[in-house]
Amino acid sequence: MPRKNNKNDKKGGRTNRSQELRMPRSKPRVDLNIADIHFMNTELLNQFVTDEGRILPRKYTGLPALYQRRMTRAVKQARQALLMK
Repeated sequence: MPRKNNKNDKKGGRTNRSQELRMPRSKPRVDLNIADIHFMNTELLNQFVTDEGRILPRKYTGLPALYQRRMTRAVKQARQALLMK
């Protein structure tokens, strides 16, 4: 016996995500130079680290990829030098 398809009944299934309206994520402007990102500059690096010591991802910092990689490297160097938690 063939299936009964009712095209007016849409329960579940895939939705077209492009039709949904999404607000773009606001990107903060980067007010620092790449030369400012140094492991001795702990005041700046503490802005990108949580209280537990986790490094914040780019999603929250809004940094470009190059800046984020250098900042991550600087945080890890500061931890090795026992300048940060």
